[in-house]
Amino acid sequence: PPRGSGTPISVQHLRREPLMKTPILGSSYVARSVNAAAARMVNLFPEIIPEGGKEPAFLSRAPGIKLKVSVGAGPIRGMREFGGNLYVVSRDTLYKVDQTYTVTTLGAVAGTSGPVSMADNGTQLFVACNGPSFIYNATTGAFSQITDGDFPGAVTVDYLDGFFVFNEPNSQKIWVTSLLNGLSVDPLDFASAEGSPDGVVGVVADHRELWVFGTNSVEVWYNSGGADFPLSRIQGAFNELGCAAPHSITKMDNGVFWLGKDARGQGIVYRANGYTGTRVSTHAVEWQIQRYGDMSDAIGYAYQQDGHTFYVLTFPSADATWVYDAATQAWHERAAFSNGEFTRHRGNCQSFFQGEVLVGDYQNGNVYSLDLDTYSDNGAVQKWLRSWRAFPTGQNTLKRSAHHSLQLDMEVGVGLNDGQGSDPHVMLRWSDDGGHTWSSEHWTDIGKIGEFHHRAIWRRLGMTLKLRDRVYEVSGTDPVKIAITGAELIMSGTSA
Repeated sequence: PPRGSGTPISVQHLRREPLMKTPILGSSYVARSVNAAAARMVNLFPEIIPEGGKEPAFLSRAPGIKLKVSVGAGPIRGMREFGGNLYVVSRDTLYKVDQTYTVTTLGAVAGTSGPVSMADNGTQLFVACNGPSFIYNATTGAFSQITDGDFPGAVTVDYLDGFFVFNEPNSQKIWVTSLLNGLSVDPLDFASAEGSPDGVVGVVADHRELWVFGTNSVEVWYNSGGADFPLSRIQGAFNELGCAAPHSITKMDNGVFWLGKDARGQGIVYRANGYTGTRVSTHAVEWQIQRYGDMSDAIGYAYQQDGHTFYVLTFPSADATWVYDAATQAWHERAAFSNGEFTRHRGNCQSFFQGEVLVGDYQNGNVYSLDLDTYSDNGAVQKWLRSWRAFPTGQNTLKRSAHHSLQLDMEVGVGLNDGQGSDPHVMLRWSDDGGHTWSSEHWTDIGKIGEFHHRAIWRRLGMTLKLRDRVYEVSGTDPVKIAITGAELIMSGTSA
């Protein structure tokens, strides 16, 4: 029929295309314009298959959380393994959790919310509460506040060559305590980070060197053994890359990661490369971060699981969590699911204890293990989601097409014996305007337990109109294993 006639396209005008692999694999990248990129990924992460695999990678479901112990009223503000025990700050109290998960109260600390910084010297545990700070002696069992008249308070703390090293609140000063004694501070045992006139945000010890983060710069110091103050600056180890959030600083993958800020802007995530910072965030992640407004409350922690090393960066005021995988250099979102919406992940801090990665809840006193074989969040729904463009990059001709079927290449037959997940389903939506508006959900089952030859497939997916730019989205909430190796699309094109 002539163009503009409104007459439906007949079968003769459709050109049947062969089976096409549609690019579901990859990382999370939702650009400032969704018409440019709308690849969202929540509670899934890619794993590269170097050789012998069906595809070069697959998408694996992020770990669920499994309750290990409840400690106090919460929130869990900090955790540290030390001397075979786990030390937990829950709300305004420090607790000890032994290897049988018996909880013992040790004493009260300052504040009721917000992260704390913790370090130990083999005997003493130092708890910095953004000013007032506390020492627990694991040998004597003594717990006390640091009351030395020369102690100015601490924001972050770490251990270096027998000294606790910390930064004074709202200043350029870094301090050391007396050797192997966190309760004693000499009035002359401080120095100023003066490479730039900015204030010190936080400190971290890495490879026996102290990284001192300011708002606009980073300096690196070492133990020179000085009589008055033991630390000295390393010549040339100065960067005009500062830090936007003191508790975003963490060690991972044989280096240091942090959320950056300098005189030109903020919101880039860096990792240490020698004495410089290398950008690891993408434009898409940076656009999301910079939309949050206040990023000074960002919390970062790292953990390793199955060879993946993850940097988890949570923005409490924005209710969002982003995760960087050093193994693949890929980002994804990590989220809880409540009232039909994604929210920040429940993990507020991390420690490795008794062979498990543990995280503390940001709302209550629960401590969970991150478990790749758990597919819920402490019994609550863990929703996963992946969206991607139907056509590979550069192959969309902007012509109308009929989409006959979409099949997920995934592990099927993963249903449970009973209850939710005994007949698991995946939900599909699509957008024909590049990701602005979406269809209703279309469900398909992915196989009851043992149905390993099942096909996860949707048929009769309609004709692309409008912008002729289709984006697909799959998601699921059933507590079952998810492993996606690809997706295949059968479609017919037109000459229009």
